Amino acid sequence: MGNPGKSILAAIAAAAVMLATGASAQEVKHYRFAHDQQLNSGYSIAYDIFSAKLKELSKGTMLVDQFPGAQLGQEPQLLQLVKAGDLDFAVVSSANTSTISPQAGVMSLHFLFRSEEHNIKALGDEKVFEAVRDMIDNTTQGIHAIGLCTQGFRHMYGKKEVRKPEDMKGLKVRVQATATEDMMFPAYSAQTVHMPFGSVYTSLQTGVVDFGENAVNVYMINKHYEVAPVLSTTGHEANNCVVWVSDKLWQGLNADQRKWVLAAARDVSLQEPKRAFDLENAAATRLEKMGVKIVKDVDKASFQKIADPYLDKLAKELGPHADKIKTLIRAVN
Repeated sequence: MGNPGKSILAAIAAAAVMLATGASAQEVKHYRFAHDQQLNSGYSIAYDIFSAKLKELSKGTMLVDQFPGAQLGQEPQLLQLVKAGDLDFAVVSSANTSTISPQAGVMSLHFLFRSEEHNIKALGDEKVFEAVRDMIDNTTQGIHAIGLCTQGFRHMYGKKEVRKPEDMKGLKVRVQATATEDMMFPAYSAQTVHMPFGSVYTSLQTGVVDFGENAVNVYMINKHYEVAPVLSTTGHEANNCVVWVSDKLWQGLNADQRKWVLAAARDVSLQEPKRAFDLENAAATRLEKMGVKIVKDVDKASFQKIADPYLDKLAKELGPHADKIKTLIRAVN
């Protein structure tokens, strides 16, 4: 017979290892992060940056699982899920954010951003982020803004070319439901139609709307070119978005975990915008090779001439937070 003492010690050691493994496994928590875009989009880049940094800082104890492609709902539903504490993290466009905080429509002001570089710098600017965070904290409950990102600039697409505002006269454009959009597109003589993003393809196909407007990569990965083969580079609006955390989760995090979440979201603000514009440019090249007509000689000045008087007016009408955000963005060099 073997030594019974040794057997008992081995059993105790094995039990201790199992207990330790169980304890460490319990410390690892999974969180849900949702958005309405496909993979290989600006939204999934935001997820990649955020989840990798949070995993690194938390030493593998905070793992974030991605739910893309509107698996958990369209953007207005995602915001409600985060507010209710049924979803931990999300990325949602600043335009759809206006469904819970109308002043967020300021980020959709036409020609507020002067260039790709200006958009990238503004979203990484600490003061701009703090103003957005404060706007959310002061105007809605159950949810916090923790980072900013983009999917590039929005452009018009349909079956016809758009080179100047007159080309849109009387035509129906699907827009996001914000006061900004409802004011701006009629100023270009177009009609606005509100609908969830998931309905845009069919609506373009059936003629319910004449135009969609979105970022180049979004247009490509959702195959909108199949039903709207002409993309006109109006670049009228930045396709900005916000990274969210639910207040329910936030209240349950300790001081270290909160620091890690904020640091991971800060990485998104600093890294995602540049990568999103790289994605935009790559998508445009790919679309041209596929035979999609990209109209590059759009007379942006004619659109801007109409839009400029609305910038200050709309920002003021939206409210003091919106006005402050507009001023800070314009001041970024």
